[in-house]
Amino acid sequence: MTKKEKSMEEQLNEDIQAEKDAAAEEEQAKEEAKKAKKNQKRWYIVHTYSGHENKVKVNLEKRIEYMNMGEKIFRVEVPQKTVTQMKGGKKQEREEKIFPGYVLVEMIMDEDSWYVVRHTAGVTKFVGSAKRPIPAKDSEIKKIINRSTSTTQKIELDVKAGDKVRIISGPFADFIADIIEVYPDKSKLRANVSIFGRETPVELEYKQINKL
Repeated sequence: MTKKEKSMEEQLNEDIQAEKDAAAEEEQAKEEAKKAKKNQKRWYIVHTYSGHENKVKVNLEKRIEYMNMGEKIFRVEVPQKTVTQMKGGKKQEREEKIFPGYVLVEMIMDEDSWYVVRHTAGVTKFVGSAKRPIPAKDSEIKKIINRSTSTTQKIELDVKAGDKVRIISGPFADFIADIIEVYPDKSKLRANVSIFGRETPVELEYKQINKL
């Protein structure tokens, strides 16, 4: 083998080794990315027995502390909103769950964290398949959390068609109206108001009236 041929062979071997090294580095980068993704904290949705949402939150937070899982399970949330109800002309506020039967858990999913959450009293399952809980989309969780912290309040009024109400604001303030239809989901109603001896239907918001 000539000196030139030997040099070409060495160069070829170096090129082959460089390709192998590059492939090994790429594979290692993929494994590290896969591991990082696996160890990423995500939001998961847990199904609970109806009416046990707050109990599950308390029980799970106790288990997290007792079993030293604070580095894998970070937050437990029961999405709620404030509802204002009018009864007898008085406002009463109460908390209403946005998604009854569900609790949100921010966690790094592995066998240990899964066990702690799944075996908390009141928990029935994770949303997803039995063996593979599915993380919720961050955009969905953000919307839910924003709804929970929103200052917008839903007003409930114990009224029905046929009831009489007094209008307390708007162009028909101080008029007495007879309810025709009620739209609880919109906190609105339609009622007849007597104007110059004629019955005129108007749409009113709950906050504009007091029940007589």
